[in-house]
Amino acid sequence: MEKIVPLIDYGHLDFGENKVQEAIEKWSKIKLTKKEISLHLIGRLQTNKVKFAVKIFDYIHSLDSLKLAKKIADEEIKLGKKNKIFIQVNLANEAQKSGIPLSQLEELFNYSLSLNLNIIGLMCIPPELEDPKKYFIKLKKLNDKLGLKELSMGMSADFMEAINNQATFIRVGSKIFGSRI
Repeated sequence: MEKIVPLIDYGHLDFGENKVQEAIEKWSKIKLTKKEISLHLIGRLQTNKVKFAVKIFDYIHSLDSLKLAKKIADEEIKLGKKNKIFIQVNLANEAQKSGIPLSQLEELFNYSLSLNLNIIGLMCIPPELEDPKKYFIKLKKLNDKLGLKELSMGMSADFMEAINNQATFIRVGSKIFGSRI
């Protein structure tokens, strides 16, 4: 908290969290008094955490399955809330990473729209040891094809390349706060 409060006081309004439980602990009180803050879930969302995530987060950057889409839609109806959602695409088919395989993207996109989810863009995390540029270019083309406006891509190590490829949301936590311990 000691690192977050000065940023809030300075006027920073968008913050990302990887884990739902950590977000609840850190942000529940702050969000009651600072309604202008937008909280972004940038980590994997498990279906058993959806009810908590939909409530505290404003953006979800990690929709990656039909089952998760349905759970989010059901919870939004219960809470009367609309989150801004990115579909996470696993462009390199990395087994250790979340994200919908490219071959299933259109199906998830269309299903999400049928559930009235507010899909605003796509998200990807390129392979760590490869040049991210080709993945950012590919995601931008997919985003355009689907008619989406926002792109969530780029982290502390590659955010400039992401910006050069029209990212509208970047994740630079370790550049600001340092590496997680």
